Amino acid sequence: MQSMPNSGQDAGIHHNGGWVRNLRTSIVYALVALLLTVASGWHVYHLTFENMLGEIKTQAHHRLETYDNSLEREIDKYANFPYVVGLDASLWEYLADTSNARLKLRSNLYLEKLNDRVGSLALFLLDTSGTVVASSNWNKSDSFVGRDLSYRPYYKNVGIDRIERFYGIGTTNNEPGYFLSTAVHIGDQIIGTAVVKVSLEQLEKSWSSAESPAILSEGHGVVVLSSVPSWKYAALSPLDEEARRQIIISQQYNGHALLPFGMTVRRVLDESSSIVTLPPTGRNGSNLFSTDGLFLTQTRLMTGTPWHLTVFSDLKNAEDQAKIRATLAVLITAVLLGLVFIFMLRHVHLREILQAREALQRANDELERNVAERTADLSAANAKLQQEVEERSRAEQILREAQDGLVQASKLAVIGQLSAGIAHELNQPLAALSTLSGNAVKFIARGDVETASSNLERIGPLVERMGLMTGQLKSFARKSSGEPRLVVLGKSLDNALFLQEQRLLRGGVGVTIDFPKDDVQVWCDPNRLEQVLVNLIGNALDAMEQVNNPRIELSASVTDGVAKLQVRDYGPGLSQETLTHLFEPFFTTKAPGLGLGLGLPISAGIVRDFGGELTAWNAPDGGAVFALTIPIYKESERNGAPA
Repeated sequence: MQSMPNSGQDAGIHHNGGWVRNLRTSIVYALVALLLTVASGWHVYHLTFENMLGEIKTQAHHRLETYDNSLEREIDKYANFPYVVGLDASLWEYLADTSNARLKLRSNLYLEKLNDRVGSLALFLLDTSGTVVASSNWNKSDSFVGRDLSYRPYYKNVGIDRIERFYGIGTTNNEPGYFLSTAVHIGDQIIGTAVVKVSLEQLEKSWSSAESPAILSEGHGVVVLSSVPSWKYAALSPLDEEARRQIIISQQYNGHALLPFGMTVRRVLDESSSIVTLPPTGRNGSNLFSTDGLFLTQTRLMTGTPWHLTVFSDLKNAEDQAKIRATLAVLITAVLLGLVFIFMLRHVHLREILQAREALQRANDELERNVAERTADLSAANAKLQQEVEERSRAEQILREAQDGLVQASKLAVIGQLSAGIAHELNQPLAALSTLSGNAVKFIARGDVETASSNLERIGPLVERMGLMTGQLKSFARKSSGEPRLVVLGKSLDNALFLQEQRLLRGGVGVTIDFPKDDVQVWCDPNRLEQVLVNLIGNALDAMEQVNNPRIELSASVTDGVAKLQVRDYGPGLSQETLTHLFEPFFTTKAPGLGLGLGLPISAGIVRDFGGELTAWNAPDGGAVFALTIPIYKESERNGAPA
């Protein structure tokens, strides 16, 4: 007879191969979809941020123009006053004879009057050695007259017909100011220096009420004007040794630390603008703007000075908008790609159905051909088979009778084992019942009713004990419903110990129980919990068969919503290999025929079904510890009756 082609097997192989290909295709598609989703989010974020950055940059440019114009106007108001002082002939006369008291008084009064009219902080005159010989504050306690200011740059760098600019903190009254100076000269001969000191405080106050922070930094990179008070006299970047030396020589900042205020450049856009990160500065006082986070900076060099005016524009809104739109782009892209993926899966599924139908039709046609070819062979063999059927029927009848006998013998063996166990457990109470009932008959015959009644009363507890034994055995043998409910952990442990009582007594095993004073209530199936406890206690007894003083310690505790029960034996402990494979099915350390290696894996699975965990380790002073964790019962979350 020809063998039939295994079309179903071929179709199964083809189906499995198609499934693997589909899985690979799905993985590739998922990776591509992930890349496309991330790319779309990044592109939208970048596009949105750059567009908003362009708008903010344009607005910031106009704002920078406004700040620059206001600063120039404020300084230009005083720019020509050093020339005015230097053109006064009476001051020339005084500089020629600084020891003349009359000329000194007239010069001081002139500078005082002029200072009051122009509104500057101070006007003063230096001789060729850099000493103040006349000042508008000549009659005040903080008078500049007589002070040697030759170390100041506005004296050292002074020139004819040009204004020297300098910002510094006064060494006399500790008052900051903007100094403008020019040379007092007759022809090409310099005979002194005229200096005007002005305050930029009003301009700085106006900056603090603007919508964005701004700073003015001098040539060394130190902030001299700022709309944020904590930034003033801070450095844009750490100062080098030469810059610090020059500042110390000129006593420009009168002992200020000049520490960097923590600005970090994230991206340079062009020569005058960058994206920076500013650190938190604490309270901003009355400022209406933010002073920390991501900012756009735009900087302009002040005309005729090495000073830079910088305006900060907050980019938080641009960054938030870019993130929101990027998130929407990611979601939309994910949805669209998901729809495409569903369509592709549907198309693949329909194609597989068509392929399966074609394969099934081919298999059916092949089967019909094979059936037609073999019908003749089957008809010829039918007569012979009928004869064999009768013989096999007789053999099956004999086999069935033998099988029934084996099943019956197995049942009797199981019943015998159970009967022997029950008889052993009930032997003592039955003997006591026989003795007490016999004595009761004798006492009644003697008329001693009181003693007979006492014996009969003692029979009741014995009957209850026998009922408890059979009840525990029936309860343990009963098939579990699998439904969790409220279980008192101590009661389940008592039931497990009862079932192992004879082994404990025969082995002389001491049992120590350390449970909380209050009942520990857990949420699980009581029968399955008792099965786990019986298994753990049985394993502990097996481990201590060769121990002289066997002892089991049972302890329980409640922590963070779970109950933890530990079963510890004082056996030889667990080897490293045993700990590694302890919960693997069919792994056992017992002798062949004494265990299948399924007790602990089944117990671990039961505990996981409870939402807990079964672990094991070796105790430091010998023996093994098995820890069982189970969620405790919470009345607010579950409803159940005590088990």
